[in-house]
Amino acid sequence: MLTLIPGLTLIPPLWLQIAIVAVWILLILLVSWVVNRFVTDDSEIVRKIVHIGTGNVILLAWWLNIPASLGITASILASSITLLSYRFPILPGINSVGRQSLGTFFYAVSFGILVAWFWHLQQPQYAAIGIMVMTWGDGLAALIGQRFGKHKYNIFGAHKSWEGSLAMTLASYIVSSLILLGVQGNIWQTWVVSLAVAIAATVLEAVSFLGIDNLTVPLGSASLAFLLIQLLSAS
Repeated sequence: MLTLIPGLTLIPPLWLQIAIVAVWILLILLVSWVVNRFVTDDSEIVRKIVHIGTGNVILLAWWLNIPASLGITASILASSITLLSYRFPILPGINSVGRQSLGTFFYAVSFGILVAWFWHLQQPQYAAIGIMVMTWGDGLAALIGQRFGKHKYNIFGAHKSWEGSLAMTLASYIVSSLILLGVQGNIWQTWVVSLAVAIAATVLEAVSFLGIDNLTVPLGSASLAFLLIQLLSAS
């Protein structure tokens, strides 16, 4: 695909793939820095910009057909950096030192697990579902819950809002539907599976703590979508 672009035919595809992903990540980091520097000092907003922006890398990886080994390596590097950042200010404003959550670490780990799993099965759409549900669902749930969450509830000591959970459900349903619609078309399984994934992701996000939802939500969403499609397609 990429070798058909004029002027890029002499660039090795792998290096081109790496360059595209790197440019995207640098752009997201630049946007987050600008927002943090000139717009707001709210670290949570900055974190969600990075959370949502970097999560879309899974779509680039799918589109570019990036090798699984590259995705896994990137996951390991990102996981290592985020672990170090809990002790040292490597990612200020994104992963606050002393923050009682391993969410950023789990986020990076889930990316590697899903790429390793579904690239091997040649079913990258399920990895995309898992990451995108976490990216947009959890990201919007946090932002909307904090700004508009008037109706609170508690699960295992964690404070949630019905507004945030509704945002999680809607965003998860939309991204799952769009991905499955693009892969298998407008069939009833697309809508049923997307609804099941959205509900499951919302429950997993609500009952998780210490950032483990960044692991349980993407893995749970991807697994459920994959299993349901297999079962419903066979029936």
